[in-house]
Amino acid sequence: MTTSFKEIISNSIPTLVDFYADWCGPCKAMAPVLEELKAIVGVKARIIKVNTERNQQLAASLQIRSIPTLMLYKNGELLWRHSGTASVSDLARIIEQYQ
Repeated sequence: MTTSFKEIISNSIPTLVDFYADWCGPCKAMAPVLEELKAIVGVKARIIKVNTERNQQLAASLQIRSIPTLMLYKNGELLWRHSGTASVSDLARIIEQYQ
């Protein structure tokens, strides 16, 4: 990753971060949810995925204890955090709330 995590989350556009692992069933279930969400929110938000096994130091520093964990940042500030799966409508509502 050429851009640091801090740079990514410091954007004025809300950034939803999905912390996942390839072997995680619920994480796999979130993939189509996030694709649908991206189609709904378009350029209003960025959605990125962070593999916790490839980014163990980052996951540890953010105290990621279960996956999937979803975190919403804006201007470098953590606005919302959720462990487990979430629906498209819930995620769209959360992003809209923090626009």
